[in-house]
Amino acid sequence: MNPAAARPVRLRLVETFALVVDGAEVPLAEGARRVLAFLALGSGPMIRSYVAYTLWPDTPESRSLGYLRAALWRLRKAGDDLVEESSGRLRAGAGVRVDVREALDLARCILAGGDPGPTGEACRRLSCGDLLADWYEPWLTEPREQLRQLRLHALEELSARELDRGRIPSAIESALAAVAAEPLRESAHRLLIRAHLAEANAAEALRQYEQFRALLFGELGILPSTRIEELLIPIRGGRALRAG
Repeated sequence: MNPAAARPVRLRLVETFALVVDGAEVPLAEGARRVLAFLALGSGPMIRSYVAYTLWPDTPESRSLGYLRAALWRLRKAGDDLVEESSGRLRAGAGVRVDVREALDLARCILAGGDPGPTGEACRRLSCGDLLADWYEPWLTEPREQLRQLRLHALEELSARELDRGRIPSAIESALAAVAAEPLRESAHRLLIRAHLAEANAAEALRQYEQFRALLFGELGILPSTRIEELLIPIRGGRALRAG
């Protein structure tokens, strides 16, 4: 094995692309970046023709395979530990740490009922941006939505878990992170309102509701569901909020 294989290699795909080796960012040509990102997001080894077709779908096969060979040459020039090939199948190097994989693993751990460690740290790691937000590639649609949905559900699970344990500040922190990630997500706002009510902060709960109501109506022309309104009945004298 090449001694360089033990070097720390991190691939950042959240928000923007960055390959960091031994603490220094490594510049790569566009084709090499796309190949490495695609392989890093894959669930397993992929044959060359599939990689070439997916990344260059409107290009003749001979040319797309040529683009792939050029990209792989550049990647191996940057380090032979970045891409592995076996029986004609490609995958990202086993030693390449990918931020998206780590975020997905953390979200799955939380949703499976596992211990993610300190809530604040887990919340920070999940409060990331979109997958390669500055890239416009059809093959990114599914993994981008997967990351978004798992992050949101994990943040809500964290908030609900902390709320059940009476850890209100942590519950609020997680709910706020979910709201920031998706401002129109009612389930996140419900958790935030429940947390405020658990602290007997009626004014905060009402303010949060009114802000969400205005946002939802302004953006989509709809009103919140009765589920969120029912949370506020005890502090509104039982009046239906739609009555006004």
